[in-house]
Amino acid sequence: MKRSFLFLATGFEEIEALTVVDVMRRAGMDIKTVSITSELVVVGAHGVGVKADMLFADADFEDIEWLIAPGGLPGSENLARYAPLTILLNKHASAGGKVAAICAAPAMVLGPLGILDGRECTGYPGTQGLAPKGEWRDQCVVSVKNLVTGSGPAAALSFALAIVANSMGMEIAQQIGSAMLTYPKSENFYF
Repeated sequence: MKRSFLFLATGFEEIEALTVVDVMRRAGMDIKTVSITSELVVVGAHGVGVKADMLFADADFEDIEWLIAPGGLPGSENLARYAPLTILLNKHASAGGKVAAICAAPAMVLGPLGILDGRECTGYPGTQGLAPKGEWRDQCVVSVKNLVTGSGPAAALSFALAIVANSMGMEIAQQIGSAMLTYPKSENFYF
């Protein structure tokens, strides 16, 4: 199975990052957290320290399934300024690879890279102006082919389940959601 990577920068939105990792691991997906800082422990926007699985410099970015950017401030800004990550995102997206971002990250991280250009997406209200070439939708989650975007912290579970549905099918996402006492249906996602 291919490996997925979720990137942690100082000031990341904790619920968005940890919910995605939790749900993907429940589904049996290989997801690793990657610190873009020089330390494994990264402090989120609300003061929660999270120990990443690896540092960016130590990661082997071969055979990638997903590259995932959680939101948060200044987390999204820090991700957007980290050139090794933006180069990786551009290369992966240009090759048709799967990319996901939530909250401020779609506009701040993916927008400047052109990944949202002409594509349906969602993000935190008020950030759309940072990526005017995206086709913004007022939805909790937008999942189209190899791109999943989410609107914010309250959408974290639906966002994570949409990633699972994209990779493993709606039936698996429904099984995972049911076990967590939520009931994802295909109409919850804007495909």
